[in-house]
Amino acid sequence: MGRGPASARGGPGVRRAALFAVFLLLLGCPGGGTSPRRQVVVYCALDRLFAQPILERFARETGIEVLPKWDTEATKTTGLVQALRSEAERVRCDVFWNNEIAHSVALARDGLLAPYESPSAEDLPAWARDPERRWTGFAARARVILVNTEAVPADALPTSLDDFLDPRWKGRCGIAKPLFGTTATHVAYLFAKNAEAAKRWLAGLRANEVVVCAGNADVKDRVASGELAFGLTDTDDANLALRAKRPVRVVFPGQGPDGEGTLLLPNTVAVLRGAPHPAEARRLVDYLLAPEVERALAASRSAQIPLRPSLPRAPWIPSDLRAAPVDWQAVAAALPAARDFVRREFLRR
Repeated sequence: MGRGPASARGGPGVRRAALFAVFLLLLGCPGGGTSPRRQVVVYCALDRLFAQPILERFARETGIEVLPKWDTEATKTTGLVQALRSEAERVRCDVFWNNEIAHSVALARDGLLAPYESPSAEDLPAWARDPERRWTGFAARARVILVNTEAVPADALPTSLDDFLDPRWKGRCGIAKPLFGTTATHVAYLFAKNAEAAKRWLAGLRANEVVVCAGNADVKDRVASGELAFGLTDTDDANLALRAKRPVRVVFPGQGPDGEGTLLLPNTVAVLRGAPHPAEARRLVDYLLAPEVERALAASRSAQIPLRPSLPRAPWIPSDLRAAPVDWQAVAAALPAARDFVRREFLRR
């Protein structure tokens, strides 16, 4: 007779339900109380050697798993940009860390980037921030002329792009192939300023038998070896030649009294419109735009130039370096026409 109350409290059905609930908890099934894993997907165009330690540090400090996708040496940033465009209807990427700003501007123009005003960006210069806050710039490379000091006398140093047209250096100076990378952006910048002048300059390069190299690193190697007297490259490649104690000197064009400044190409970071993990994306953007990241990139082998003037930079980079004024919207708009001219005229056989 004493079994009635016990049966009501713990009959076979109740016990089976309890066991099933425990089973769900052990499996971590939905409804079992397990919180979803926090993660962020980042497409990164900066060299993996420099970016990966920063992303790994972010993961350790925040507990957010970082899933990176890197570019390739063959396609540079273009491959990642094409992936972002192809995925526009089904976004996979949360954050785009780009080192070729013109592509970021074009993605924003085409509606692929979401506005986000990061509190970490308050002390970054206005020229490096999209007016609609769809991308923000930090840690730049400069376009420089790397000179072999054994091939070029000190009193004959090239100081501008016009020196690449000097018959004295016919066949002895070089640039990277201007279809990809920062050289493509540089040419688009020239087209945005004055398309006809840019076309004349490219025609002059061709007439002066300027050597077209595989990339900026190739330019650096050929200048360092003495194969070329000088070449157009980026500060990160120039820094490697200096660290290796090669006979080279770096010239920052446009720094004279009448110069308009040196072209600086900052990294940019942006949140994708429709990002699968928007909160984690904003957290990563805040992290990348903090002064500590600019400081780390400046101290690395890439010698990136902080956009915050108070932060230290490589000792061979002028503290009073003057940046050329740039209309990034115009540069992005000029990119297709510049690339078409390069293919059709400059690289024709």
